[in-house]
Amino acid sequence: DSVFGYVAGSCGMKFQGIELRKEQADLNTERTANLDCEYFCDTSENLKQYIVDSSVDLLFTCPPYADLEVYSDDPKDLSTMPYDRFIETYSDIIRKACGQLKENRFAVCVVGEVRAKGGSYYNFVGDTIKAFTDAGLSYYNEIILVTPVGTLPMRAGKSMRATRKIGKTHQNILVF
Repeated sequence: DSVFGYVAGSCGMKFQGIELRKEQADLNTERTANLDCEYFCDTSENLKQYIVDSSVDLLFTCPPYADLEVYSDDPKDLSTMPYDRFIETYSDIIRKACGQLKENRFAVCVVGEVRAKGGSYYNFVGDTIKAFTDAGLSYYNEIILVTPVGTLPMRAGKSMRATRKIGKTHQNILVF
């Protein structure tokens, strides 16, 4: 998604992003061509090849919510991995990304809970907090982003009767 780069670049900031899918990286580059934005086409596991250690003022990410939405069939795509491997890889990427932050800077991560195939939550929000704190950052703030309700009340009734699960209208913005 080119939105992060576009917003940063429009505000006069330098932006560096990593995108696994070439077509998305190319589209992002095209959309931000007149801004100080750079998109690298690779897996985030290789971010240290592109971004200099201790050079980043703000780390902002909205990672895949495990396998909630599968983005490609590439085995390096986090969304294709079983949850245990996803969390291991995801935590490694977070550790590497946190190493790119300058001293006394922030990391912001937008996440939401994800259900396993059996219906129970994985605890993705808790796993994300653990990954950042294991990487040496402190859990500083949580912001609840309330998304538009729209048709949720209509959809939730049917879903609640069928699955006994409520609809969600928020995401967690975690600040470290």
